[in-house]
Amino acid sequence: MARRRSDTLTEAELRLMEVLWDQGSATVAEVTAKLPPPPLAYNSVLTTMRILERKGFVAHEEVGRAFVYRPLIARDDAARSAVGHLLSRFFDNSAGSLALRLIASERPSEDELQRLKALIDGYEETSS
Repeated sequence: MARRRSDTLTEAELRLMEVLWDQGSATVAEVTAKLPPPPLAYNSVLTTMRILERKGFVAHEEVGRAFVYRPLIARDDAARSAVGHLLSRFFDNSAGSLALRLIASERPSEDELQRLKALIDGYEETSS
């Protein structure tokens, strides 16, 4: 049976996308050189870039003899998709349940607490 195509990024794909988001566009050699450790072989990066292109996350243009890849999805959109995937799999599509789980597992900083309180206040004002 064929494996179902994922709409989210794998860890390996995310590493390459981080380079493209930071650089704007890059060749396979440039992505390979900019990757943080552990290093990946050129052929592994090339294969993963082709997968990303098939999945619609990147596109390329030919410049001379090189393919220059650019992201087709913004970092925020990829994060939103990953969170949506997480919500549907583990939290019955409830953002509130995810937020409660996160806050219960680690105490937010003072700045984060203030931002959370402001969000809650805003929600309470609109529901009144």
